[in-house]
Amino acid sequence: MSHRLKAVYQRGAFRPLEPCNLPEASEVELTVEGPFVVHPEARQRKEQARILKTVVRRMQQNPIPADAPSLTREALHERG
Repeated sequence: MSHRLKAVYQRGAFRPLEPCNLPEASEVELTVEGPFVVHPEARQRKEQARILKTVVRRMQQNPIPADAPSLTREALHERG
């Protein structure tokens, strides 16, 4: 069974923002989607430039092959 709900992370635990109707002590699997936390050092201009340079270098080292299949919007956003 799958159910999507929002939660807040507080004091080391996830607290649902709405009733989830699960028995006490139920084990669940969480998929966390955001917020994206930026390390404090990455807020400095020098560090941002270094990170960007590294990302660009890695992208250049691993180009997308010219014969790679085109993906549709639906395929790109498919979640499985």
